Amino acid sequence: VLAIMPTGGGKSLCFQLPALVRHGVTVVISPLIALMRDQVRGLREAGVAAGALTSANTDAENDAVWNMLHSGALKLLYLAPERLASTATQRMLQQAGVSLIAVDEAHCVSQWGHDFRPEYRQLVAVRRRLSQAVADGSLPTIALTATATPRVRRDIRQSLGLDKANEFLASFNRDNLFLEVQPKTEGLRQVLTFLADHRDQSGIIYCATRKQVDTLTGQLTANGWSALPYHA
Repeated sequence: VLAIMPTGGGKSLCFQLPALVRHGVTVVISPLIALMRDQVRGLREAGVAAGALTSANTDAENDAVWNMLHSGALKLLYLAPERLASTATQRMLQQAGVSLIAVDEAHCVSQWGHDFRPEYRQLVAVRRRLSQAVADGSLPTIALTATATPRVRRDIRQSLGLDKANEFLASFNRDNLFLEVQPKTEGLRQVLTFLADHRDQSGIIYCATRKQVDTLTGQLTANGWSALPYHA
């Protein structure tokens, strides 16, 4: 399956619910550690056995995830594509019995996507290897993203070996979103004016660089606003 759905449209449920009713473990490929941690936390709070193997984990956290995988207790395992490319990881997953693969942020597969990650190109080979451990040689795979042009969708299908996959394109109409563009003349003054017009609300300001994030945060706090930087 290839599913193109807007952010907040329920993409995660498309693989989380099937994972709960299928035997074996569902492997979720994600490029973002923060996203993996957030989903794992939410699943655990809902009583679902989920875990992630990331570079941000402690040794104890990794050991706990591997132990759950070996015991058959783990239902969803979140991995970055780089870790899944490891032969040792693939061998462990073959023994554990993977029943479903979910490729999140699937636009990263496509060289025409806005966030290309070359490691995603290796997933088709990994998928075929893991399929060898399945009785009928078929390992269901779902690719999901919020942004994909027709060209990117074709590239995703070809790159992941999903030529015959069902494709679902959800509506991108979001009644709760309003977009407005204004010329930038005096950036800081315009931001402060905007904040003053939305004094009782919270929000996110995106900047192009980490330096700009830190600079703007300092300027906002100097003007009496509660602001924090968040970046790599």
